[in-house]
Amino acid sequence: MITAGIDCGSQNTKAAIMKDGKVLGKALLPTEFDADLAAQRVYEIALREAGIKKEDVQRLVITGVGREIVKWGDGEINEVGAAVKGARYAISDTDTIIDMGADGCRVIRLNDDGSVMKYEVNDKCASGAGTFIEAMARALQITTEEMGDFSLRHTKELATNAQCVVFAESEVISLIHAKETREDIAYGVHMGIANRIASMIRRVGLTDHFTMIGGPGYNKGLVSCMSKVFGRDITVPEGNQFISATGAAIYAAENQ
Repeated sequence: MITAGIDCGSQNTKAAIMKDGKVLGKALLPTEFDADLAAQRVYEIALREAGIKKEDVQRLVITGVGREIVKWGDGEINEVGAAVKGARYAISDTDTIIDMGADGCRVIRLNDDGSVMKYEVNDKCASGAGTFIEAMARALQITTEEMGDFSLRHTKELATNAQCVVFAESEVISLIHAKETREDIAYGVHMGIANRIASMIRRVGLTDHFTMIGGPGYNKGLVSCMSKVFGRDITVPEGNQFISATGAAIYAAENQ
């Protein structure tokens, strides 16, 4: 059976094409100002990569914050459901999923059978999300991609506390004026995020097998800080930005 999933996020839109439980093609494009157009384009690219014709796809399911905008799918699944199905497909024994996107973060605790026990969502403030890291990188005059490497080279246990982006930028600028290094400040930013995520972890309950999905998972400095705060290794699956799109495709196969 050939199915597809599209994860329409606030910053990026992702697509995954699956056949008989295997991912054959995937693609990612910026969502920008037209979520529907981004979904159409990313779907076409993923189909070409998979060598699959659109008419051969038996079911297409949409997920993500833009799922109410993209009306031409065969169904939809919410972000929690897609994240769970995709994460358990990638890492079968995961029992806690940290799903961090551009504008929000959710922590999902699972039962042994993979069903959702409880979850916490932080979507009212970007302090635990990718755009917060981007803003702090701009304040440090480095790229977002460099933040992780800078953080790993820290020499001081620096802490930042501000959660609001505006106040956090002011805090970073003050630290720069205080002659703190970019490396130590980047580490402090990541530790601040890790501590905020830790409060969500405490509310759902600490487990053993953490999986992190979403773009910020590529940030090794952030993952390192989170591992330090949680006292647990954190697994970042290959292609972690496509996990929810894959989960939507799996849901499509399960609900013909």
